Amino acid sequence: MLIRVWIAVLLAVSATASAQEKEAVDLIVSGGTVVSMDVARAIIPDGSVAVRGDSILAVGPRAEIESRYRAAQMIDARGHLVLPGFINGHTHVPMTLFRGLHDDVTLNDWLYKYIFPAEAKNVNEEFVRWGTRLAAAEQIRAGVTTFADMYYFEDAIAEETKAAGMRGVLGETFIDFPAPDNKSEAEMLAYTEKFLKRWQGDPLIHAAAAPHSIYTCSKKTLHDAAALARKYHSPILIHVAEMKKEWEDSEKANGMSPVQFLQKIGVLGPDIVAAHCIFVDEADRKLLAERGTGCVHNPSSNMMIASGVSPVPEMRAAGVAVGLGTDGPAGSNNDLDLMEEIDLAAKLAKISKMDPLALNAKAVVEMATIDGARALHMEKEIGSLEAGKKADLVLISLNEPNAVPVYDIYAQIAYSLKGSDVEDVVIGGRIVMRDRKLLTVDEPAVLEKAREYGMAVKKSLGME
Repeated sequence: MLIRVWIAVLLAVSATASAQEKEAVDLIVSGGTVVSMDVARAIIPDGSVAVRGDSILAVGPRAEIESRYRAAQMIDARGHLVLPGFINGHTHVPMTLFRGLHDDVTLNDWLYKYIFPAEAKNVNEEFVRWGTRLAAAEQIRAGVTTFADMYYFEDAIAEETKAAGMRGVLGETFIDFPAPDNKSEAEMLAYTEKFLKRWQGDPLIHAAAAPHSIYTCSKKTLHDAAALARKYHSPILIHVAEMKKEWEDSEKANGMSPVQFLQKIGVLGPDIVAAHCIFVDEADRKLLAERGTGCVHNPSSNMMIASGVSPVPEMRAAGVAVGLGTDGPAGSNNDLDLMEEIDLAAKLAKISKMDPLALNAKAVVEMATIDGARALHMEKEIGSLEAGKKADLVLISLNEPNAVPVYDIYAQIAYSLKGSDVEDVVIGGRIVMRDRKLLTVDEPAVLEKAREYGMAVKKSLGME
């Protein structure tokens, strides 16, 4: 009996010593199928991710990770895919509060007849805050960990994005008419400079300047916005070649395409994130690649407004970094589900080219992750699960009827799984959703407030 007691004590001491020898980490996500999206596109069937602080310390087989590290917190990922967080490369998040306001019209009519007037009557800082909270809840639920935004009161959007624990590339809008937050270009410049200064070096917020487009901004406005962004080494977000009228007007007024015009006036460059890029010919695509400009494809938006089909396969072949975006959640899409965009991007390319090989499942998953990071010029920080990168990851359940059986991982992600299958979300090492429960957004309060805003917007437009 005494011998057995001593053996138990020795085993306990040995286990304690072994645990002490392991390196301490904050979080281990253990036992899932890790879809790394690294250079080798490694997929680890029984894999784990070790996290310390806001960064990934190690990725590898579960046995290896658990033998080397001990964690303050564990997430059991068995029965799940573990992916880099999805990147929504283009949206206007406060427009969640205009969701469904007026659909089934052209982009030009939607902007000038409906949205611009609605914004003038309703958008203020409080509106923007609640719209951002609603968008954060929706995006986290769909596995989006980083988004690029263009809107007004962007400083307030940054505060709410950070409070929700999300990563944002957030652009204050420049536009050549009085905006809800700034009534003149001088005010826009002053507000944006203060905004850029405030968020420099923040771990989650990348402040940007966002001249809306060449059709709503003069050459001077475009120059001034770009110069201010470059003074602070900030990104520049802009709509580019998003509708046929824009292209025709540019050819008529400037004798060249929108892409070539931006190059001529010195705006196009490696700090630009160009949304849409629908009307870009071979010369434009070559120029975008040479200048290191990122493009963001918005398939739902382009189809809903019948703007056209972006030549994504040709842009990728030319070496352009192409990400995916939902566009705004009103009029041009109505939701912020990037997994829907993954599915649609592949299918739109296939039907428009009449070629089932035009854009495959692996390619569109790349566009939502590592290529989306490249389009935002953030591939050194996010987009893949690799040691040294930010710990932004999502767990997607494989325990739903639409998730089984699994033959090809990328095809499963692209064509079978849904945003609603996302169960857990980690951003910068912080768990922001666990077992489908939001931890950083007061969802019931946000939903109630959104309903109140819906009634107020209707009243302001005489829709009651």
